[in-house]
Amino acid sequence: MTIESVATRLKKNILIVDDHPFIIQGYKNAITRYNPNEYEFLILDAKDCRSAFDLITNPDTPVFDVAFLDISMPSYEEKELYSGEDVAKLVLKYMPNCKIIMLTMFTEFLKLKTLINNVSPRGIVIKNDLTFDELLSAFDKVINGELYYSKSILEMLGSHDNSIEIDLFDKQILFHLSKGTKLQDIPQFVPISLNAIESRKTNLKELLEVESGEDSDLVRAAKNKGLIF
Repeated sequence: MTIESVATRLKKNILIVDDHPFIIQGYKNAITRYNPNEYEFLILDAKDCRSAFDLITNPDTPVFDVAFLDISMPSYEEKELYSGEDVAKLVLKYMPNCKIIMLTMFTEFLKLKTLINNVSPRGIVIKNDLTFDELLSAFDKVINGELYYSKSILEMLGSHDNSIEIDLFDKQILFHLSKGTKLQDIPQFVPISLNAIESRKTNLKELLEVESGEDSDLVRAAKNKGLIF
């Protein structure tokens, strides 16, 4: 490679957030092999919502062109970051032109529908579909301005036509219930009254057709429907 070709390569900044170091390394290996004569990559990574927050909000962090985000990762409750979906929103807040690629083990339609509605990622890949070639194909499509949904995603989107949707407060209530927070303590974390939280909990039980009075049953139904991770 000549000095001139190195100087003319396009520079792209990449973010990878995943709580498995070997997966991060696999992504790095694939990305660095993508058109090395045309692109030069700066790749930064984080292992959870907290380290992702610190990196994204750091004024010294370069603007990312593409972000690979796992949906399921350790949360950062102080900043209301509970999953890769919330990290994606944070990325877009600070870097609105960043192209998001979501990677997940989840195959529930409602989780994916909620993700698409809330984040509008440029790519979604089911990890079970993921191979070296699949990752490069997704990266190639997204970096060139196209959408990329892996085969399983397309099959699910084509076979469903309705969904259940909830708002942010409902999501936060379900999250804290899933962590074992007592109902009377949830107003410490969700800025609405206890009466409002109780009313929303009742509505959620009706929406999800949960007949028992146990919070664990409500949480289980919400997870099965893809409303929380």
